[in-house]
Parts: sequence; structure tokens; C-alpha cells
Amino acid sequence: MSGSAQYTQNTTRGEGVVPSIQRILVVDDSLLERRIISASLRRWGYDVQEAQNAQVALEMCRQTNPDLILSDWMMPGMSGPEFCKVFRTMSRERYGYFILLTSKSDATEVAHGLNAGADDFLTKPVNADELQARIVAGDRILRMERELSDKNRVISETLARLQDVYDKIDADLMQARKIQQSLVPRLEQNFGPSRVSLLLKPCGHIGGDLVGMFSPSRNRVGFYNIDVSGHGITSAMMTARLGSYLSGTHIEQNIAVERRFDRAYALKEPSEVAAQLNARLNADTVIEEYFTIAYAVADLSTGRVRLVQAGHPHPLLLRKDGGSEFVGEGGVPIGLLPNAEFTQIELQMEIGDRLLLYSDGLTECLDKNGEMLGESGFLDLVNRTRSASGREFLDDLFWHLTDRMHSQDGMADDVSATLFEYLGPAP
Repeated sequence: MSGSAQYTQNTTRGEGVVPSIQRILVVDDSLLERRIISASLRRWGYDVQEAQNAQVALEMCRQTNPDLILSDWMMPGMSGPEFCKVFRTMSRERYGYFILLTSKSDATEVAHGLNAGADDFLTKPVNADELQARIVAGDRILRMERELSDKNRVISETLARLQDVYDKIDADLMQARKIQQSLVPRLEQNFGPSRVSLLLKPCGHIGGDLVGMFSPSRNRVGFYNIDVSGHGITSAMMTARLGSYLSGTHIEQNIAVERRFDRAYALKEPSEVAAQLNARLNADTVIEEYFTIAYAVADLSTGRVRLVQAGHPHPLLLRKDGGSEFVGEGGVPIGLLPNAEFTQIELQMEIGDRLLLYSDGLTECLDKNGEMLGESGFLDLVNRTRSASGREFLDDLFWHLTDRMHSQDGMADDVSATLFEYLGPAP
């Protein structure tokens, strides 16, 4: 192998690197010019093809896909720039490097060649050293282009696989959403003239909030609002577990209910229920999540309500005369302390009063000024919807919340609420 050929290989190919330019097509209507250029290229180790005009060259391009084309500018029939323009429209797996051979040095003509798609120019008569340098430059450019193309292909394939995985996860999450929705089979239920209404709006497919109600006996109803720490799948799995603990469908499995005299069910004290939930959660050492809860038991015959608030936002008591007050003793969330004690309070509700339990997705929402609503902002939303009742009240409340939200990309946290309207005992 000649010294020039060894130089070209070492420069363009590198140790162990497959060169990007292997097949070169020389296009010139002058047989002598073609032979001179082709002879040098073959000495340097390239696979060389020749064409006497652009029409023949195009047919050869369709059949052999050259890596580099050296084309004369002035040829009968189709000129070099015209040939280049057609070449660029051809379907190719990889980019082809195009060098125009020309005696033209005018800037306008050079611009014309570049606009036609040429990558480089060589002045005729061709100098062997300059030709070799241009090929080295072209090989370097093609190598970078092909490396980038390979990386893009890998990225595209990876993205396609990721999209497939995402689609499967999305389908699973949609099914999980249906399962989670089944934990709240009814969003509203009457207990005599009184009523419990529920709102559950996860910020994603699934969420960590849970609402519910159950009534094991006439004139007794329990209702709750839960917010599990975190978001997503882990929190949703915890709500499923809690939903089984506080089931309104299977009263015999509900830990807030106890059987008395082997024939009737009664509701346990809310503080006892909170302690029992706390003991169960702390007994499971693999669970790191905790949750807050507001749980109330109402005696519909008297209007007396017993309530426990474990780390949850303060329930809002809406009096029939238009007054309102936040109630509750605060307390620690369920699952944080093994031997936590939970304080229970009592409320006396009059016919027409309402009690609203809600998650912090309502009070900690940012308004359009980027400020947290807080209890005062939340109370303003409630007052805007006060004339409504039942699910309409909760739907209006949520609408006003989203209208006031800072982010237009959706909720940052789950939103849930439980509304108890005391309208007297069951007949």
C-alpha cells in the first residue's frame, strides 16, 4: 500500500474505526479528468465508480448509494448543481457528501452551488493534496453525522419502548382509578331527611385521599375524610387498605363498628377508631406512610356529633343562621407515634346545620397570586357556595377552587370533602 493510501486511512479512519467514506462516484464528461482523479482515489484505497454525465450518475446512485460524489460543474445536459439538487431529493438511508469541481470562484456561483445542496468545492485542475484534505474533512463530517444518526435511532427506539411501557402503566393506572372509585360506590346518601355527600378529586389518575360513610343502624351514621401522605400508587394502595377497614358495604368487617348482643351493630367512639387504626399501622413495620383523618359519628335523633381530628384540617361547622366556625382539637396523624392519644370532641348540631370535612388540597391550594388560600380563603369559597346543598354544594365549591387556582396545569394535590347535613332523625 502506498504512503498516500496509508496516510488517508490513518487520517480518515483511525485505529479500528470503519471509515464513513468508502465508495466514491466521480462524475465528469471529460474522460481524462475522470481517470486522473479516479487513479488517485484508487491508490488511496477507495472503491471508485465513474460516470460521464449526471443522468448516468443518478442511475448509479440509485443502485450503489455512494458515500461521496465528486461532480464537475459544467456538463452537457444536466449541470453539477442541477445534479446535486436532484441527488438531495433521493431517498437514502445515510447522508451522501457532495463536492463540486469547478473553475468558478465567484461568490454568487458558490452560493448557487451551496443552495443546490453541495457540501464543498474544489477548483480545477484538482490538486491531489487538496482533494485528499477535502475527503478527510468530508469523512469527519459524515462520521459525526452517522454517529448522531445512530444515537438518534437508539433514542427513538428507546423512546418507543418507553412509550410502550408508559401506555401499559397508563392502562394499569386507569384500571387502578376504577378500583379506587369503587371504594366510594355512592357520592351521596340520605339517612332519613339528613344527608351525607362526598367529593373526591385526585390530582392524577389515582390519589391518596379517601372519603366515605356508613350506617349500621337507624339514626346513626359515621362519615370521614382521609388524606394519606405522599401521592401516586403507594398512597392509593394505602387508601384501598383503609377503605377495607372502614367499609360501608361490608359492615361486619368495618373496624369502626361493633356487634352488640349478637343481633345489632353499633358505632364505636371516634377516638377508639383512631387509636385502633394507629395501632394497626404501627404494627406493620414495612409501611412508612401515615395519614390524617377527620372522623365523625352523628346521632340523628339528637343532633349530637362526636368527632376526632387526627392531623387533619379543622372541620367547618356551618350554622343554619349563616354563622360558621372551625372546630376540632388538631392531634397527630395516624401512624406516626405508636402510643398516640386522640382527643374526641362533641358538637351539638341543630336542624339545618352542616358539617364539612375536607383535605388540605383545598386550604393549601395556591391562588392566582401564588398565595395559599388558608382557612380564610377557603371560608370565602364556602360562602360563595353556601346557598347550594348536597353534591351541588361540593361541586360548586370545587368549581370555585379551580377558577381561583394559580396553576393551569391541573391540581398539585388531591382534593376531597365530606358534607354532613343534619335535617333531623329518620322517621
